[in-house]
Amino acid sequence: MAPRGSSKHRPGFHALVLGLGFIVGGAMQQAARILFPAGAAKQFLTAGVTPTLGPLNIDLVLIKFSLGPVALDVSLLSLVGVLVAYLIARSLF
Repeated sequence: MAPRGSSKHRPGFHALVLGLGFIVGGAMQQAARILFPAGAAKQFLTAGVTPTLGPLNIDLVLIKFSLGPVALDVSLLSLVGVLVAYLIARSLF
């Protein structure tokens, strides 16, 4: 039996937990943007960084297509969502 806290799961499990955490955190961020009154707390919790990649144009002579842009909105509440998903997954598995 693996010791508690060791990485005994496959990378897919960790990617799933990370993805679910970002989804939950994004939902918390949108709820805070709608429900919180204007002020410093709302600005602090909902401010984020949005790195963008793209667009990437690919020309393969027969096929020409474009990918992107892809953006990820990271804020304090999205990181809290990842932490909550990690703690729940760790306690369940």
